Amino acid sequence: MRPLQESVPRVRRDREAVEHQHVTSLRTPTGATVTTSDHFLRRLARVNPTTAFLTALVLLLAGLFLPGVVGALLLGLLAAGLATLTFTTWPVQSPVTRLVRAVLLTLLTVAVVSKAMA
Repeated sequence: MRPLQESVPRVRRDREAVEHQHVTSLRTPTGATVTTSDHFLRRLARVNPTTAFLTALVLLLAGLFLPGVVGALLLGLLAAGLATLTFTTWPVQSPVTRLVRAVLLTLLTVAVVSKAMA
């Protein structure tokens, strides 16, 4: 039994006392722990994968088929989103996934530059 003067710690949904909460961290493939932006990762986790795929596909096709600056802007928007996703999740990705994302980001950037120049 607790003495009456001792306060009971507040508890959050994860059943851990608020005083014992930890910063959100991610474990990397090498075993290191990296602290990340909790808010951004929570929003990212709520995105429906099908919706994200279809949105990216529509942006890619529109950017490739629309002429000149309009297409370049859409491809640039897609590249910025991919760069943000790559930067945020970089510490927890395997080397192969990092390579694929870097190559795709490079190809997308080349497409933006070539669209803007045309």
